[in-house]
Amino acid sequence: MKFLYHPDRKDITLPGVLYALGDPVRLEMVCLLAAKGEQCCGDFDFAIAKSTMSNHFKILRESGVVFSRKEGTQHINRLRQEELEELFPGLLDAVLRSAKSIVNSQ
Repeated sequence: MKFLYHPDRKDITLPGVLYALGDPVRLEMVCLLAAKGEQCCGDFDFAIAKSTMSNHFKILRESGVVFSRKEGTQHINRLRQEELEELFPGLLDAVLRSAKSIVNSQ
């Protein structure tokens, strides 16, 4: 089984998190995880290649935004919401609120 890298809490940086959240597709993925809780990769019905989706999850995981675990043939993803709140109070909530207002205005 392939090892999935997750940074330790102390290694999660603000620039890394902001970079991960700065892409519209990754931001939408985070919004869905925030709204629905844990999701497997196959639950995200985006019109992009599977390899591109995997790369987006890798960036979110390696920046410390999500935690992924393997369950059979699936990867189950969840936000590292508590850790992000401790490190950067209010950041994720502010980003999610802003993302909702952008989506609702379109």
